[in-house]
Amino acid sequence: MAGFPPPGATILGDAAAGKKIDEVGKKKVDYFNLPCPIPFEELQREAIMSLKPELFEGMRFDFTKGLNPKFSLSHSVFMGPMELPSQGAETLKIPTAHYEFGANFIDPKLMLIGRVLTDGRLTARVKCDLTDDLSLKANAQLSNEPNMSHGMVNFDYKGKDYRTQLQLGDGSLFGASYIQSITPHLSLGGEVFWAGQHLKSGVGYAARYENDKMVATGQVASTGMIAMSYVQKVSEKVSLATDFMYNYLSRDVTASVGYDYILRQARLRGKLDSNGCASAFLEERLNMGLNFVLSAEIDHKKSDYKFGFGLTVG
Repeated sequence: MAGFPPPGATILGDAAAGKKIDEVGKKKVDYFNLPCPIPFEELQREAIMSLKPELFEGMRFDFTKGLNPKFSLSHSVFMGPMELPSQGAETLKIPTAHYEFGANFIDPKLMLIGRVLTDGRLTARVKCDLTDDLSLKANAQLSNEPNMSHGMVNFDYKGKDYRTQLQLGDGSLFGASYIQSITPHLSLGGEVFWAGQHLKSGVGYAARYENDKMVATGQVASTGMIAMSYVQKVSEKVSLATDFMYNYLSRDVTASVGYDYILRQARLRGKLDSNGCASAFLEERLNMGLNFVLSAEIDHKKSDYKFGFGLTVG
């Protein structure tokens, strides 16, 4: 019997190998070292990035000139129609144009952005890291038009496996949110808000599940809103996305599907929703610091067609 294993040796060896495979496959979760979740307000950021690009109609030109590594100036020109509210189904548009001047200061712990438009609007954004875990965000707008000036301050605290935010705004607006990692892939959170000027309040709950191939989110709020989104990462360059929104108070429902395709020197995003609206957005890099932008949207229900193109320099 020389050269043959003893009876039962192969069975015992296979069992031991299977046990090792099971131990490797069943990786123990350390619940005391869970990752920090993303902010509550960015819960659907992958779906928003794919399904809601900055569509526009007309022509725009953006130029940014860096004066030093931290400070830069920007100039923007936009020419295109502006939609006016109408009682009928037909959309009313009037031609318009404006110029925008901006100044940007970007530092690892401080970001200041300011914009001035020819229509009299002044906007400002601030982001400051007060500590390694606490950051401050603020934005404000001043306008000559009534009820168009506003401001808001946001405090974001990043814990070891949780994140909490506090919002304060004009009009007696107060909001707070909290999101907690439950497992390495699942996080749960909630939010509350109070708008004293309009005497409205609400509470909402949310869940987010993600891994290397997909991201799924769900939200429900006392305002009647139910929102779900799903993003599938087909490859490093291709993603498919879908979302669903339903308001159980007004009975309004909207669903959409879209794609996000990153090429070598271009990025193409498109969407089709349940209202019969199809859109596409293309960003192509022509050269270093020179980008060409195409935007198109077709609303079959309203017979509204929009097309835009632009250049970004800097």
